[in-house]
Amino acid sequence: MDNIIFKPSQVNIDVVTTYLPSHSRPESDQYTFAYTITISNSGEVPVQLLSRHWIITDANNSVQEVRGEGVVGEQPVIAPGASFRYTSGATLATPAGCMEGAYFMVVRDSDDESLEEASEFEVPIPAFSLHTPKALH
Repeated sequence: MDNIIFKPSQVNIDVVTTYLPSHSRPESDQYTFAYTITISNSGEVPVQLLSRHWIITDANNSVQEVRGEGVVGEQPVIAPGASFRYTSGATLATPAGCMEGAYFMVVRDSDDESLEEASEFEVPIPAFSLHTPKALH
């Protein structure tokens, strides 16, 4: 196969957040949020998400770091022109905060290629807000 150059900018990240009042306990400083992320591959080769790193910061500047394999128990392979969507959650001690991080991915030129031989790259995830409906008013 020809040497294909893949740019991390060819992986697009879209985030939608939702406050979950039924899972929150404001009287105990627990505010729970769902976030739905759509990862789209606008490149010409399949890519696979191997791991993630999140930095979650609440309004008190308390930081949680989360690292792990895949997302929601999967290490999805995303074909050219395709997307992968998942929903997960985070709990903060304040009614507002933010998340940012990165996905670590590889180009999957062929099914028989070992992960050690694959070209790894990082896709930064810009900060996005987590907030209750009244927190920003």
